[in-house]
Amino acid sequence: MNKQKKLYIETYGCQMNFSDSEIVGSIMKENNYQSTKNSEEADVIFINTCSIRDNAEQRVRKRLGELNALKKQKPHLKIGVLGCMAERLKEKLLEEEKSVDIIVGPDAYRDLPQLMAEAESGQKAINVILSADETYADITPVKIDENKISAFISIMRGCQNFCSYCVVPFTRGKERSRDPETIIQEAKDLFEKGYREITLLGQNVNSYSFEGRENYHFPNLLADVAAVNPLLRVRFATSHPKDISDDLIKTIAAYPNICKAIHLPVQSGSTNMLTKMNRKYTREWYLERISTIKKHMPECAISTDIIAGFCDETEDDHADTLSIMQEVGYDYAFMFKYSERPDTVAAKKFEDNISEEIKSKRLTEIINLQRQLSHHSNKADIGKVFEVLVEGTSKKSKEQLSGRNSQNKVVVFPKENYKVGDYVQVKITDCTTATLVGEAV
Repeated sequence: MNKQKKLYIETYGCQMNFSDSEIVGSIMKENNYQSTKNSEEADVIFINTCSIRDNAEQRVRKRLGELNALKKQKPHLKIGVLGCMAERLKEKLLEEEKSVDIIVGPDAYRDLPQLMAEAESGQKAINVILSADETYADITPVKIDENKISAFISIMRGCQNFCSYCVVPFTRGKERSRDPETIIQEAKDLFEKGYREITLLGQNVNSYSFEGRENYHFPNLLADVAAVNPLLRVRFATSHPKDISDDLIKTIAAYPNICKAIHLPVQSGSTNMLTKMNRKYTREWYLERISTIKKHMPECAISTDIIAGFCDETEDDHADTLSIMQEVGYDYAFMFKYSERPDTVAAKKFEDNISEEIKSKRLTEIINLQRQLSHHSNKADIGKVFEVLVEGTSKKSKEQLSGRNSQNKVVVFPKENYKVGDYVQVKITDCTTATLVGEAV
């Protein structure tokens, strides 16, 4: 057998990209490549990219410039750009980034061995064809997480919501769902290997629907995965507010090991903006869904995504976003300035007419309010007892352990005799804006 070549993968962007990197790692491992965590010893470097925001693409461009210098020292080094940015820019990347040898879209990872052979022969290799049915269901991902406790399972690919600001439908294609049996089996295998928490991933998990089973939707899958073992925690991301059903909410409430944390991106608190974003729900609809969640699960944490400064956003629209944040009382949020993405509906039809100064001002107000909300949420947990899954040692002290509770909040507490993978009952005694502090009881 030929000597194994070393593969290094850098991943940018969302959890879906990390899941894709694990799929790529598995495909390459089957073709005589060995993963390494040291880019300087690699024979092949893959950059798995994100196109959601311009900032993400600029980071990749900068990194490719750094790798170009490494390639001059190692002429045999092959560099590949994978994922959404590869799909969006295609041949343009090969023209502008001379160090790049391979361009591969999210649906073409099975072709990597052949594309590598082309690159090894001195050719530039590219495959960015989108698929209507590729789910990689038969590939067992090579897990690249550090703690060997938490893992991702991709349950579906693509998106067809066509939010006006979003490039994902154009870079990942239409929605298609994996066979539930392959998902449940992957969850069982992970549990047997010692994993104690899995996150089911999809651009919109609420849309999961397997054609091979009549009336089999995401609540059914979630229940089946939770039934694998009561010691296996189950999370999911991401939910679209237009699709979060009463059935799903009741399923989450019914299983103790389905984590009581829902990420529900609002994007804006203004119905005018939501309409312009093509989000397909109103402010009132969103708040009704929040009310239903809290009715069935008062302890459920709610997180969100928020965009500041979308096209034509007024001060009143911005005020609506601040007020919905206060009304919901988000536990945490991912907050961004609007970044126009080429080829989206917004780029074609709307003017990006909010100045950077105003975008920055509004984003700062959103961030400052969320800090207050997060701190208020954490302070409300002081005196409560939570079951915490130990993930590792605290970054600040080797004498402290760190883990998360069902609400996805980070909890630190004295080490004592506990180890990674243990469930520990922890009473909260203090907090910061981002972390709960406690002691085992």
